[in-house]
Amino acid sequence: TRFVDRVEPGTYRLGMRLLELGNVVKSRLSVREAALDFMRALHKKTQQTVNLSVRQGDEIVYIDRAYSERSGMQVVRAIGGRAPLHLTSTGKLFLSIDDAKTIRAYATRTGLAGHNKNSITDLARFERELSLVRARGYARDNEELELGVRCMAAGIHDDSGKLVAGLSISAPADRLQEEWLEDLVQTASSISATLGYRPTPAI
Repeated sequence: TRFVDRVEPGTYRLGMRLLELGNVVKSRLSVREAALDFMRALHKKTQQTVNLSVRQGDEIVYIDRAYSERSGMQVVRAIGGRAPLHLTSTGKLFLSIDDAKTIRAYATRTGLAGHNKNSITDLARFERELSLVRARGYARDNEELELGVRCMAAGIHDDSGKLVAGLSISAPADRLQEEWLEDLVQTASSISATLGYRPTPAI
């Protein structure tokens, strides 16, 4: 628990542990700050709920949301709300960058428990789903977390290239439009660029 390091008698400096905690807070804050205006613009264009979420262990945590009360869409998760990685579009993005062994360990730990008939609870089928996510560069949730709600998500990367958050649009299942995908991917790229991310050019 190295929160403070004693350098010499009477002199202390913040320990590594505290600096690491500080970085977690800093990265969350800067992602939120970087994302907010872009989220508002995407919400204005689609008129649907736009979520910003991060991974914490085996769950995603929603850290920000842009939505209209009057759109008739019930708010699915409050800020600070959590959901299992494998049932959400953003969670799938985070799992898709894990190796096969780590994914199997996740499946064992969580039992890939489902919420409804659309939840993917079979490991082989889930691995195929993650292959699709890797190939496409975005993820979907087809009423797997909540019946009647579909989502699409794209990743947000920081200046070190790390996936730090997911940006998703959630909408009533019959209202989700394919053309929003391009806007979503573009918006996530713009937020990543604001955080200093420079994609490696494809060779």
